[in-house]
Amino acid sequence: MTIHRDIGPHVLALARAFPLVTITGPRQAGKTTLCRQLFPDKPYVYLEARDQRAFASTDPRGFLASYAGGAVIDEVQRAPDLLSYLQVEVDARPAPGRFVLTGSANLLLLESVSQSLAGRTGLVTLLPCSRPEYERFPGGAPSLWPQVWGGGFPAIPDRHLAPVDWFDTYVATYLERDVRHITNVVDLSAFQTFLGLLAGRVGQLLNLSQVGADSGVTHNTARAWLSVLEASYVAFRLQPFHANLRKRLVKAPKTYFYDTGLACYLLGIRTPSQLETHPLRGAIFENYVVCEVLKAGLNAGRRPRMSFFRDHQGHEVDLLVERGDSVAAVEIKSGQTISSDYFDDLAWLARQDLGPGRLPLTPVLVYAGQERQSRTQAAVLPWFAVHESPW
Repeated sequence: MTIHRDIGPHVLALARAFPLVTITGPRQAGKTTLCRQLFPDKPYVYLEARDQRAFASTDPRGFLASYAGGAVIDEVQRAPDLLSYLQVEVDARPAPGRFVLTGSANLLLLESVSQSLAGRTGLVTLLPCSRPEYERFPGGAPSLWPQVWGGGFPAIPDRHLAPVDWFDTYVATYLERDVRHITNVVDLSAFQTFLGLLAGRVGQLLNLSQVGADSGVTHNTARAWLSVLEASYVAFRLQPFHANLRKRLVKAPKTYFYDTGLACYLLGIRTPSQLETHPLRGAIFENYVVCEVLKAGLNAGRRPRMSFFRDHQGHEVDLLVERGDSVAAVEIKSGQTISSDYFDDLAWLARQDLGPGRLPLTPVLVYAGQERQSRTQAAVLPWFAVHESPW
C-alpha cells in the first residue's frame, strides 16, 4: 500500500525550483516508493542492478542521453562519477525537476553533491515513518511501546511483518553489506558487538574510546565505524549546547539511532512488554521523541537546529530546538503520570544566562501519558502529539 508521506509537498516544491532533487535517507525508508508516487511519468533507473550500474559508470554520457527528458535515478551513490556528468547536463539544460536522485549513503553522496551539484539540486532527507504517517496504514498506529519497539520502517506495517523477522533481514542484507561497501570491516563480529554497545548507550554521553575498547577495537576504528553508521543513516550524534557557560558545560555528544525499532532489535528486546520494563526504557523513549522532532522538521522542509544542555553539576535538559522566535527547551520523561520534579531542570535553565542575543526559552515537557496540558512551568505534550509543535 502507498501512503501519503508528509515530505511530499516539499519535494514537489524543490522540483519546481531546481533541475535536480536529491533524496537521501536510510535504506527501506520509502525513498523509491515516494519517487514513484510523486513522479509517476519519469523513467526509473535502479543502479543496484549490475547492468544499469555498468552502463552509468562506463558510459555516463550515453546513459544520460538515454534519459534526456529526465529520470529517477535510484541509489545514485553506486555510480558516483555520474554526478559530474549530471552537472554538465543540467547546466546545458536546466529545466526544473529533470532528474530525481536517491541515495542511502549520506557521506559518499553528499560529498559528491557538494562538489558537483551545489546550487543545482534541492536536498531532502526522508526518515522512517513518523507517528502521523504510521497512522495512515490500515489499522492505524499502535500504542506507545509497540510503536517505539517496532520503529517506523514502512515495510513492517505495509506487509504486516513481525519487526524481529524484518530486522533480522535488514541487518544482514542492508546494514552489514553497506558497511562493507563503504569501509573495510575485517572483523564483522567486533562490528556487531560495537553496534549493540552503541545501541545500549542511546541518550547517554558518548565515550567512543570506551565503546571501542569494549568492542575490542581501537579508538580510531570505533570513530571510523561510527562515521559509517552516520553515513548510512543508522545513528547520529546530538551535539551539546555551547554558549558563555562553555567552561561549565560537557563537551561530549550524545548518540541516538534514527529508528528505535532497530535499536531495540540490537539490544535483544523482543517484545513491547519487555521494552516497557527494560532498564533502558527511558533512554529509548527519549530517542523516539528526539527522532519524532527531527522527522517533523525535515518533513516540513526544515532541518531543526538541535542540541542538548548538560553541565558538570548534573543539570540537564534533553533537547534544545532553535526556532524562529524562541528556543524550545524539551524535557522528555517516560512516565505516564506527571511529577512536579519533571519541571526542575527546565526552571533552572530558564534562570541561566545563555549568551548575548539568545532567543527566549519556550519550555516543553513530552511524556508517555495521554493528556495535553498548559502549565505555568511548561507546555505539556503527550508522546503522540510531538508533531503538533512547530519544530
